[in-house]
Amino acid sequence: MTASALPKSGQQLILAVLMVCSLLIWLDNTVLSTTLETLADPVRGLNASPAELQWATGSYTLTFATLMFTAGALGDRFGHRTVLATGLVIFAGSSVWAAYAGDADQLIAARAAMGIGSALIMPANLAILMWTFTGPARSTAIAISSTSAGVGMALGPVLAGVLLDHFWWGSVFLVNVPVVVLALIGIAVLVPNFRSPVVRPLDPAGMLLSISGLATLAYGLIRAGQVAAWSHTDVWAPIAVGLVLLAVFVRVELRVKVPSFDPRLLAQRAFGGGNVALGLLLFAVSAVTFYNAFYLQGARGYSPIEAGLAGLPTALGAFLGAPVGARLVHRWSLRLVTVPALTVAALTMGAYGLFGLRTPLAWIEILLLVQGLSIGMVIGPVTAALISTLPLERAGAGSAVTNTVRQTGSVIGIAVGGTIMSIVYRRAIEPSLGGVPEPVREQARVSAEQARHVATATHRPELVHAADDAFVHAMHVGAVWIMFIALFGAAVLLLALRSVREPSAAGREPDHEPEAGPSADEAPRTGAELRPAREGDDVGSH
Repeated sequence: MTASALPKSGQQLILAVLMVCSLLIWLDNTVLSTTLETLADPVRGLNASPAELQWATGSYTLTFATLMFTAGALGDRFGHRTVLATGLVIFAGSSVWAAYAGDADQLIAARAAMGIGSALIMPANLAILMWTFTGPARSTAIAISSTSAGVGMALGPVLAGVLLDHFWWGSVFLVNVPVVVLALIGIAVLVPNFRSPVVRPLDPAGMLLSISGLATLAYGLIRAGQVAAWSHTDVWAPIAVGLVLLAVFVRVELRVKVPSFDPRLLAQRAFGGGNVALGLLLFAVSAVTFYNAFYLQGARGYSPIEAGLAGLPTALGAFLGAPVGARLVHRWSLRLVTVPALTVAALTMGAYGLFGLRTPLAWIEILLLVQGLSIGMVIGPVTAALISTLPLERAGAGSAVTNTVRQTGSVIGIAVGGTIMSIVYRRAIEPSLGGVPEPVREQARVSAEQARHVATATHRPELVHAADDAFVHAMHVGAVWIMFIALFGAAVLLLALRSVREPSAAGREPDHEPEAGPSADEAPRTGAELRPAREGDDVGSH
């Protein structure tokens, strides 16, 4: 069976099913940001500390980043439909677990399990799409599929706001279950079990080293926000061990004949530098998104639905920015479009340093729209151009590296951004705690959310004002650091793109980024190189 053997209606239905799967991931990526303030609430949520909220966000991204490049090999061995369905089942089960988590630790573990499901879903999703469509229809299908990212980014915060206004916080996770059931029915009825006749080896050593290295590094960085000095052994030791484990991971992958994550690609100036720039951008985006959730709902007092609606300009900008950026790149050049766009994105993040408790919402909305447009104009065109610098047979491996670097940037961004906020907040709130009873003082030091709660319980309105002022100051300091990191990314991108051919010359840049491409060598395959598993096949052999 080949792609051409599938009727056009069948191809369209498969695409619809795949878009539902992709939409599920993007919805989950965005609903949590609206839920963070509620989770921190001692009464309505889980009384989660800033560090626990960092882990609730980061544990998902951590497992997603480190397992995604292994999922493609699993698809080769067992069939991509099997891997996709397994990922959906894991995602649904862990969503139920997250919805009924009794404390922050359970939520963190459930979120990590959801990341495992997502890591299985995304590469299999694109692998099936690549098999189903050929020629110009494939580019069109990728473009249509990529719209699920924009829809998910726009719908997620609003959906979360509606659910939080009417139900308990667990509903934002429980809503995933009916979507998964719908997707599983479509997969069972419509999708063949495509898989490669050549089985790639799994990479358990690389998987374990990458997970343990990133997790240990993130622990040290997050722990730094909880203590008074970085000289503590439980701060610098995990950071050092994490860096060593990641160095060993790179060394192991260099020695593997067919690595799941190929670090050699990062040695190429254009590809390596471009991916570093994208990683720094995602670092900054994750950190500033973390701040924005607490600023709108905590400091400004917006309801979840109001905060979700306030975030719509960012999603709209990102949705429009990708095609606009692609058109401008074709007219001018990649550097002339993306480097200024990344610079503007960095400046909009630094502009959070100008936000206060009475900043007009209209100014915030305009800034978020510009920020979204700038980010959209960078990520899609740069990713497509970087993949086009590689030989066709390495495009899939390049996609795995790109997606892993981006997710890693997100993990570290959440850890560092949250840690800066915690350290500066604690120092800023301290002068306002003189004469306050020690139990109240200890709770107020944890976070602005805890300070507001204990201030209300003990009838100390002045402590609420002090917590708001301390949080805004912490956000200002963090925004400046984030801006400089994103500006550094723009400088790296400027140098990296010096050797990239323009799209008109290369002739291979698509208008849309294929989100979360398949690991290893899947992306360049055609229908002739893949086959659907037949009934009665032993999935472990070919």
